[in-house]
Amino acid sequence: MALNLNNYSKQFYSIGEVAEMFDINETTLRYWEKEFSQISPKKTGGKMRRYTQDDIEQVRLVHNLVKVRGLKIAAARELLKKNKEGTVQTVEVIERLRTVRTELLCLKKELNELS
Repeated sequence: MALNLNNYSKQFYSIGEVAEMFDINETTLRYWEKEFSQISPKKTGGKMRRYTQDDIEQVRLVHNLVKVRGLKIAAARELLKKNKEGTVQTVEVIERLRTVRTELLCLKKELNELS
Protein backbone atom coordinates (compact mmCIF):
# COMPACT_ATOMS: atom_id res chain seq x y z
CA MET A 1 0.00 0.00 0.00
CA ALA A 2 1.39 3.36 -0.99
CA LEU A 3 0.45 5.99 1.55
CA ASN A 4 1.01 9.61 0.63
CA LEU A 5 1.13 11.54 3.88
CA ASN A 6 1.21 14.80 1.93
CA ASN A 7 -2.54 14.41 1.46
CA TYR A 8 -3.02 14.85 5.19
CA SER A 9 -2.53 18.34 6.54
CA LYS A 10 -4.31 18.52 9.89
CA GLN A 11 -2.38 19.13 13.10
CA PHE A 12 -4.01 16.23 14.98
CA TYR A 13 -5.73 13.03 13.90
CA SER A 14 -8.00 10.67 15.81
CA ILE A 15 -7.18 7.01 16.25
CA GLY A 16 -9.92 6.17 13.72
CA GLU A 17 -8.42 8.46 11.10
CA VAL A 18 -4.94 6.99 11.56
CA ALA A 19 -6.30 3.44 11.45
CA GLU A 20 -8.05 4.26 8.18
CA MET A 21 -4.86 5.73 6.69
CA PHE A 22 -3.09 2.41 7.13
CA ASP A 23 -6.10 0.11 6.65
CA ILE A 24 -5.71 -1.38 10.13
CA ASN A 25 -8.06 -1.43 13.10
CA GLU A 26 -7.88 0.79 16.17
CA THR A 27 -7.02 -2.18 18.38
CA THR A 28 -3.87 -2.73 16.35
CA LEU A 29 -2.82 0.89 16.90
CA ARG A 30 -3.39 0.59 20.65
CA TYR A 31 -1.34 -2.61 20.70
CA TRP A 32 1.50 -0.97 18.76
CA GLU A 33 1.50 1.89 21.28
CA LYS A 34 2.24 -0.64 24.01
CA GLU A 35 4.90 -2.46 22.00
CA PHE A 36 6.69 0.48 20.38
CA SER A 37 7.69 3.41 22.56
CA GLN A 38 8.13 5.50 19.40
CA ILE A 39 4.35 5.64 18.97
CA SER A 40 3.06 7.96 21.68
CA PRO A 41 0.05 10.05 20.70
CA LYS A 42 -1.12 12.80 23.01
CA LYS A 43 -4.17 11.99 25.11
CA THR A 44 -6.86 14.49 25.97
CA GLY A 45 -8.50 14.72 29.39
CA GLY A 46 -11.08 12.22 28.18
CA LYS A 47 -8.30 9.81 27.16
CA MET A 48 -8.89 10.42 23.45
CA ARG A 49 -5.74 9.93 21.40
CA ARG A 50 -4.49 12.73 19.16
CA TYR A 51 -1.85 11.73 16.64
CA THR A 52 0.57 14.31 15.22
CA GLN A 53 2.42 14.03 11.90
CA ASP A 54 5.43 12.68 13.84
CA ASP A 55 3.26 9.99 15.45
CA ILE A 56 1.90 9.06 12.03
CA GLU A 57 5.45 8.77 10.70
CA GLN A 58 6.25 6.30 13.50
CA VAL A 59 3.09 4.32 12.72
CA ARG A 60 4.17 4.28 9.07
CA LEU A 61 7.53 2.75 10.00
CA VAL A 62 5.97 0.10 12.22
CA HIS A 63 3.30 -0.65 9.61
CA ASN A 64 5.96 -1.15 6.96
CA LEU A 65 7.99 -3.50 9.13
CA VAL A 66 5.11 -5.53 10.55
CA LYS A 67 2.39 -5.51 7.89
CA VAL A 68 4.32 -4.98 4.65
CA ARG A 69 7.57 -6.81 5.38
CA GLY A 70 6.00 -9.36 7.74
CA LEU A 71 8.38 -9.01 10.68
CA LYS A 72 7.34 -10.18 14.12
CA ILE A 73 6.76 -7.45 16.70
CA ALA A 74 9.96 -8.25 18.60
CA ALA A 75 12.06 -8.22 15.42
CA ALA A 76 10.56 -4.92 14.29
CA ARG A 77 11.13 -3.37 17.72
CA GLU A 78 14.75 -4.50 17.73
CA LEU A 79 15.35 -3.26 14.19
CA LEU A 80 13.97 0.17 15.05
CA LYS A 81 16.17 0.35 18.16
CA LYS A 82 19.37 -0.74 16.41
CA ASN A 83 19.12 1.03 13.11
CA LYS A 84 16.44 3.69 13.18
CA GLU A 85 18.04 5.95 10.57
CA GLY A 86 18.74 3.11 8.15
CA THR A 87 15.25 1.72 8.64
CA VAL A 88 13.69 5.09 7.91
CA GLN A 89 15.75 5.49 4.75
CA THR A 90 14.87 1.99 3.56
CA VAL A 91 11.16 2.56 4.12
CA GLU A 92 11.35 5.88 2.26
CA VAL A 93 13.13 4.28 -0.70
CA ILE A 94 10.57 1.47 -0.85
CA GLU A 95 7.71 3.94 -0.82
CA ARG A 96 9.32 6.07 -3.54
CA LEU A 97 9.83 2.98 -5.68
CA ARG A 98 6.18 2.01 -5.24
CA THR A 99 5.12 5.50 -6.31
CA VAL A 100 7.35 5.33 -9.40
CA ARG A 101 6.00 1.87 -10.23
CA THR A 102 2.42 3.13 -10.00
CA GLU A 103 3.24 6.07 -12.25
CA LEU A 104 4.95 3.81 -14.77
CA LEU A 105 1.96 1.47 -14.85
CA CYS A 106 -0.32 4.45 -15.53
CA LEU A 107 1.94 5.59 -18.37
CA LYS A 108 2.00 2.08 -19.82
CA LYS A 109 -1.79 1.94 -19.72
CA GLU A 110 -2.05 5.32 -21.47
CA LEU A 111 0.42 4.22 -24.15
CA ASN A 112 -1.52 1.00 -24.73
CA GLU A 113 -4.73 2.99 -25.13
CA LEU A 114 -3.08 5.20 -27.77
CA SER A 115 -1.98 2.26 -29.90
